[in-house]
Amino acid sequence: GCRVTVVPSTATAAEILALSPDGIFLSNGPGDPAAVTHAIQTTRDLLGKKPLFGICLGHQILALALGGSTYKLKFGHRGLNQPVKDLATGRIEVTTQNHGFCVDVASLSGKCAMTHVHLNDGTCEGIEHREARAFSVQYHPEASAGPHDARYLFARFTDRIEGRW
Repeated sequence: GCRVTVVPSTATAAEILALSPDGIFLSNGPGDPAAVTHAIQTTRDLLGKKPLFGICLGHQILALALGGSTYKLKFGHRGLNQPVKDLATGRIEVTTQNHGFCVDVASLSGKCAMTHVHLNDGTCEGIEHREARAFSVQYHPEASAGPHDARYLFARFTDRIEGRW
C-alpha cells in the first residue's frame, strides 16, 4: 500500500525532504559501508525527521550515521537459511543474507538498542533508535526466506509512518 519514490544515493537530505515523504527507506547495496560517506551524512541529517527503515547496507549506513562503526567479517553471511533471533520476542527467523560487513554493536552502546542477533556467530542483525523513529536489519526481509518470517518489519515501518508504535 505504499508508493515508493527512488532517489539516487547521492541525494541530499534537503532534496529528499523536499519530496515530502511519509517515511524513508534505506535500501541494500554492495560494498564497504564506511566508503559511502555521502549516504552516512544524508542519513545523519534525516534522523528524527521522518520514520526510517534500513536493510542490509541501509542497516550499516544507519549504524554509522548514529556514530557506530562497522567491520569486515572473516566469512560473510551468504545465502538462505541464516538464523536470526528477534530479541524482543525470542522468535527465530529464517533469513536471506548477502553481506561481508557487520555493525560493531559495542560501538553503539548507549546510542541505540540491538534488536536482532545472528545465531551462528552472535553478530548484530538489527538496531533501533526509538527517539529518531529509526530501525534496521542486516538481512533481506524482502527476500522472504521464511517465507514470511520478516513481513512484520514492513508493517512496523508503515505503523510508524501512520504514527502508531
